[in-house]
Amino acid sequence: MSTVVASMFTWPLGEDAALIPRTVAVAESYQALLEANHERLARWFPGFDRPPTPEGTRADLELRGQAWLDGSQLPLVVAVRAADGWQLAGAVNLLVNGPARSGEVGYWLDADFEGRGLVTRAVTAVLDHAFGRLGLERVELRTIPANERSRSVARRLGFTQEGVLRAAAAFADGRRDEVVYGLLAAEWHRPVSPAVGVEQP
Repeated sequence: MSTVVASMFTWPLGEDAALIPRTVAVAESYQALLEANHERLARWFPGFDRPPTPEGTRADLELRGQAWLDGSQLPLVVAVRAADGWQLAGAVNLLVNGPARSGEVGYWLDADFEGRGLVTRAVTAVLDHAFGRLGLERVELRTIPANERSRSVARRLGFTQEGVLRAAAAFADGRRDEVVYGLLAAEWHRPVSPAVGVEQP
């Protein structure tokens, strides 16, 4: 997959990986990543019923970039080190409700990069930021019951399953339940194993 990009801003996740802002600067590479993973994503996430288009991807990235500027979202791509830059491997996002001091984290990863601990490292970094610099008191994580990989991430990071929202997720082939996990600032203890770096300009 040819998804190598250069970036002026990276948020290290150890020596081999980093988070990069998900903006129009990575539009071409992100479009290629979405195309390669469209069918997989459609199984787990609502809203992926139609194949991605370059125009739609760019418009979405523009909206997310603006949301980053106004503080309502932290849109990032997960990238692994390549010979001439970074290869995109997935995405992580934090929706921020400033007045409520709460957020919701979501993520996905290309199948070729699963099993490396990238999601755990990426979400750990985002949670550190959410409960640290952003001062949030609560972060939610939602997934469908059949997505056991995502549910394992939630348990590994200390989230508590709080309930099931019946028919809350609208997929192209019908509605599905959503499992809701919650994590409070006072409960956050970052995992020992992942090597997570610090933010750099």
